[in-house]
Amino acid sequence: MSKLLEVENLKMHFPVKGGVLMRQRGLVKAVDGVSFFIRPGETLGLVGESGCGKSTLGKAIVRLYDPSAGKVVFDGQDITKLGQGSLRPLRQGFQMMFQDPAESLNSRFSVAQVIREPLDIQKLGSVADRDAKVRELVEAVGLPASSVDKYPSELSGGQRQRVGVARAIALNPRLIVLDEPVSALDVSVQSQVLNLLVELQEKLDLAYLFIAHDLAVVKHISDRVAVMYLGKIVEVASSEEIYKNPKHAYTKALLSAIPQTDPERQGQRIKLEGEVPSPIDPPAGSAFGHRIKHPRYEETIGMDLALVEIAPDHWVAADPCCLSEEDWEKAQELM
Repeated sequence: MSKLLEVENLKMHFPVKGGVLMRQRGLVKAVDGVSFFIRPGETLGLVGESGCGKSTLGKAIVRLYDPSAGKVVFDGQDITKLGQGSLRPLRQGFQMMFQDPAESLNSRFSVAQVIREPLDIQKLGSVADRDAKVRELVEAVGLPASSVDKYPSELSGGQRQRVGVARAIALNPRLIVLDEPVSALDVSVQSQVLNLLVELQEKLDLAYLFIAHDLAVVKHISDRVAVMYLGKIVEVASSEEIYKNPKHAYTKALLSAIPQTDPERQGQRIKLEGEVPSPIDPPAGSAFGHRIKHPRYEETIGMDLALVEIAPDHWVAADPCCLSEEDWEKAQELM
């Protein structure tokens, strides 16, 4: 199947300045050489702890940030270096939905204005056409027709996020980057919004990059899952495979933290020791190996820890600190 989005060795580094002259003293390597792809109509879940660079990666993909290096290819076109004038018409094809609807929706706009704004910016159709489209979108996301005259502050959290969904699909995009879209909602509302996203995906043939830290939520909605740690992807596989047969030690630790409702299925939680390294001064070798003080960490300094296909469509970082002996031997053969 063709690839709708291709990300190649993407980096997003932010300068750290200080002193009287505000000279650059270092770089925050928020995203540091990430590669993956998304097929049309597919959902790729992106998981990891807070601060690992997930949201920064999402914003760089849709060009809210200008990547420091690497490539973002959308529907066969490299959009990495395009200016805003050239990028604007292409934005109809990819949109982003943010975590907190209370912050991402303009409180001075009515719901109708919020949803219509992308249509106004792209100058699509007449005013009457745009108003009709707004009413159509409100109905599509399950909001009452009277919502159009209200302001975001008058809506519940779940309703506000539905407004965010309506705004994201207003331009009929092919890809939506969903940045923690349900983490700010009550548990009872989360499933409603997730079901809406699944329904719209099937109806509109949407592809999603679903960013989250809750692996239980990601399992519910994703076709494939990518695990991110300190600016790098360390494992990618199908949702079923990564939950049944995780290879990387960090993935195993994340999965062990998922609450189980069945007492008989309660596993032993893997408690991570040590602190997450700073993205300003990341370790020279295995970042996770450094965190857990693995005895083989020194070996990884200068080692190529790139992803290898350890099983069909199952990629994992070739890292002796994070793989079983059997998997490490297999990874060496594939390097």
